[in-house]
Amino acid sequence: MPEPVQQEMERLLTDAFSPTSLQVINDSAKHSGHSGDDGSGESHFTVVIEAPVFADKSRLERQRMVNAALGDIPGDRVHALAIQASAPTP
Repeated sequence: MPEPVQQEMERLLTDAFSPTSLQVINDSAKHSGHSGDDGSGESHFTVVIEAPVFADKSRLERQRMVNAALGDIPGDRVHALAIQASAPTP
């Protein structure tokens, strides 16, 4: 049985960034019946991630890093992905 998308995203992000904080929130139920809802219950997610590697990176750079770490998940296997990426505050 394949790994649930939420767990796969958590694993990929943890491996890529060693975050100090990570939440992968499944928002799919809020979008049931809307465009992009494929009925899988895994179509819409929010990622809230904090990692030292994001220091001195722009918001766009951080989002690109997260998308790259997730491979084919955004846009292919997941319809919508909101990303809140930050560096820890000293």
